[in-house]
Amino acid sequence: MLRINRENLKSSHQLIWFIVDFLMLGLLIINLAFIIWDSIYNFVAVQDLLKQYAPGLQSLYHPIHDRFIFYDMIFVSIFLSEFFLRWGYAVKAKVYDRWYFYPFIHWYDLVGCIPVGSLRFLRILRVISIIYRLHQYKIIDVTNTKLYRFVNFYYEAFMEELSDRIVLKVLSGVQQEVKRGSPLFDKIQQDILYPRRDMLTDWISSRVAEAAQEGYVPNRGALRSYLEDRVDSALKQNLELSRLKFLPVVGPTIQETLEEAVGDIVANVIHQILEDLASASNHAFIEDIVNVFLPSPDQVESDETENEALINLIVEIIDAVKAQVRVKYWREDLP
Repeated sequence: MLRINRENLKSSHQLIWFIVDFLMLGLLIINLAFIIWDSIYNFVAVQDLLKQYAPGLQSLYHPIHDRFIFYDMIFVSIFLSEFFLRWGYAVKAKVYDRWYFYPFIHWYDLVGCIPVGSLRFLRILRVISIIYRLHQYKIIDVTNTKLYRFVNFYYEAFMEELSDRIVLKVLSGVQQEVKRGSPLFDKIQQDILYPRRDMLTDWISSRVAEAAQEGYVPNRGALRSYLEDRVDSALKQNLELSRLKFLPVVGPTIQETLEEAVGDIVANVIHQILEDLASASNHAFIEDIVNVFLPSPDQVESDETENEALINLIVEIIDAVKAQVRVKYWREDLP
């Protein structure tokens, strides 16, 4: 049920224009009903049917049908008067940057006033514009109506079906390009990534240093204790090392010394690696890694096996995406 929010209507600074909107909305509905009825009456079969079963109605309406243009022009004159009134207000209030913008923006109001054939039905656009304006200013709420929910449901279903077909068509085209050995990947590597190799190296280096500083430096002591415990546990499980304790006199001492030394060495190595990663000295290391993944074009050697595996991987990924796109979510809302 469409309800009018009277509080917003009263508090609005455009109360007069909203009243005009409601009047125009009523006249448009009456006019459209009149046009539809006259279009139906225009059929000879309908006239004969009325002559047979409702001669009074037929004799009453037939003179109106003969002068339909005259009666329609009465509505047109009212609509044009309201149009020029709003145009004048828009010019006075400087709603638009230029005075002549209004008729171009509200072209459907003018075209709908042309009393020729099917152009009359464009007046429905004016009905929609008025309802939209009232809804925008929260005078009415069309989203609570059954008609809106019905139309919106099938509109969303239509758009989902349409977009799914377009996406599937595009993805199928991408698959065909990949299967044909499209040079896209080589272009991305050689023309986009490789010329920006230094920039990528600097960015990755700074990100690694930042991550190491924030993650490792504050937890340095805890990480060292954890590594020493893990190394100590691993050494105690080592069969060869455990045999040292059977050596007379010095066996346990040697075993304990080795455990401490290995644990300290591992902790220091990990500590030094993370210290280097957290500093600017990681740049050369990161650069070597980037050079491995992004070699210069003259160093690239084509490997058909790897390329075929990559193509199959991409095709399978696109197949998975297509399978997900085929899911019809609008059907879940069906009663």
